[in-house]
Amino acid sequence: MRSTVAAEQHNVAKTMRAWEVAAPAPIADHPLRLVERAVPEPGPGEVRIRVVVCGVCRTDLHLAEGDLPPRRAGTVPGHEVVGHVDKLGEGSSRFVTGERVGAAWLASACGVCEYCLSGRENLCLAPRFTGWDIDGGFAEYMVADERFIYRLPAGFDDEAVAPLLCAGIIGYRALARSEIPAGGRLGLYGFGGSAHLTAQVALAQGGTVHVITRSDEDQALARELSVTANTRSDGEEFLATADRIGIRPTTRPYVFEDVDKALYDLAYDRFSGAAVILTNR
Repeated sequence: MRSTVAAEQHNVAKTMRAWEVAAPAPIADHPLRLVERAVPEPGPGEVRIRVVVCGVCRTDLHLAEGDLPPRRAGTVPGHEVVGHVDKLGEGSSRFVTGERVGAAWLASACGVCEYCLSGRENLCLAPRFTGWDIDGGFAEYMVADERFIYRLPAGFDDEAVAPLLCAGIIGYRALARSEIPAGGRLGLYGFGGSAHLTAQVALAQGGTVHVITRSDEDQALARELSVTANTRSDGEEFLATADRIGIRPTTRPYVFEDVDKALYDLAYDRFSGAAVILTNR
């Protein structure tokens, strides 16, 4: 019995399931396929993350359908990743094994171009992106540059914090760039994953929010909230703000085997809020 259990644990440590873009096509034609791969090994300065939850973003849909051309064959999408550090690469010391972390869209920046040196790494001339340049979170494990992942506020559970890592951060940056004055008015066209989070920040800042959407379900969600591509600093500021104001993400969970269904439902606006994939639960 012991030898059987040991063998099973050994297999789990060596292989994993992952969803990859086989060939870009309309989502109804099932461009994603579920495959078995070797568990990746972290390189210098990287960590391996055991994925627990991964949010579903419209960018993932664009990659699957080819609107965002894949950079390489068999890319694993997913860039709203919540998990636990599973293994440290050589020289990696920012996190400890077992620590909960989040990986977002920006996977790395060059650090030497004029934009990086002026605090605008979102405009980096040689960036890399999670779920596009490197394999993302629609898998049981992934590796990431430790400099570009986040510690997550304890006040959010795994499912709630996942959409904050892209939909939340990008909405927060857009809100900041709009320079709406205190008590000003914000108009939102559509009310998906990003908008329903941005609205909560704007309301907490004393703004008046106007939502334009045809969906009865989205209109109802917007009324309930009347009660209350980015840089790393944007992400850190937003996560701290979200924790402080008690932001309430609305999520629609899917099991790992239903990643393609989640993208299909996103394409046809079959839910409000943000979809999340439950992986190693």
